[in-house]
Formats: sequence, C-alpha cells, structure tokens
Amino acid sequence: MQPIRQGDVILLPVQQVEGQKIPHLTLAKGEFTGHKHRITEGNAELYEKHSTLYLRVFSESALLDHEEHKAISIPQGDWMVKIQREYEPEGWRYVAD
Repeated sequence: MQPIRQGDVILLPVQQVEGQKIPHLTLAKGEFTGHKHRITEGNAELYEKHSTLYLRVFSESALLDHEEHKAISIPQGDWMVKIQREYEPEGWRYVAD
C-alpha cells in the first residue's frame, strides 16, 4: 500500500495499530476554519498512542471527507495518521489547511 494524502493529512501504511481506541473518527481539525478530515463512510476505528493517531479500516474501504478537499477512498488496512509540517525561519510548524 502507498501513502495517501488529503490536504495536510498523510496516511502511512503500518503493520499494526496501537493505542487506546477513541470514540470518534476525526483525523484532524483545521486550525482556522474548524473543517475536519474525518471518516464518513465505512467501518473504521481510530486509536491514539503518544499523541499519534492510528486508523484501522475494517470494511473494503472507508471514505475520508473534508469540506475543502475531494473525498478519497481509504483501502482496508492499518494506517498511521500524520499531519504535514513545514520549516520556517522561526522553526517547524504544522501546515495550515
């Protein structure tokens, strides 16, 4: 499986999901707009360990939705959720979406 990107969210395939199950499917929330990258269709669960999110998709696919991006299909499997960062002279910062 290849990494999947939607805006500033990148999903990286992993061998195993770790952490505590969390009761929602929001992968990231926009700092300025409040828009959310979230799973809106399919059977999936989200986990967190040491401030890192992991997504497990049980169904054949799940739909990752966002108000400003085209919805994309996430295939069945285990994924680490990362938020892209960029460097500025003041230091590293998360990419604003």
